[in-house]
Amino acid sequence: MGKPDTKRVDREIEKTAKKLEAVRRGEWWPLTSRERLAMTRAMAGGARSIHQGRSTGRAETRMDTIGSAAETRLTAELSALYGERQRIVTEYARAKAAKKSSGWF
Repeated sequence: MGKPDTKRVDREIEKTAKKLEAVRRGEWWPLTSRERLAMTRAMAGGARSIHQGRSTGRAETRMDTIGSAAETRLTAELSALYGERQRIVTEYARAKAAKKSSGWF
């Protein structure tokens, strides 16, 4: 038996980790369309507030909330992928142990 096949999951983990780092840097490309729309609306509301001479506190808070929600979503996705990888490795180890125990010697 070779090694457990975790290439696909490892690729997904790598992609999700890159997305998480991008969100932490404040980039928008990893956001879902709904999150981008909410972020754009918050930004437009902030621009409107500036135009009317008011504070942008509420818009900034909304944008921070959207960013942290995206960060939470990606963190949960990453932990699920790590769990899936661990399941594959454990399954492989069980199969290997079963094969060894059923052997003649």
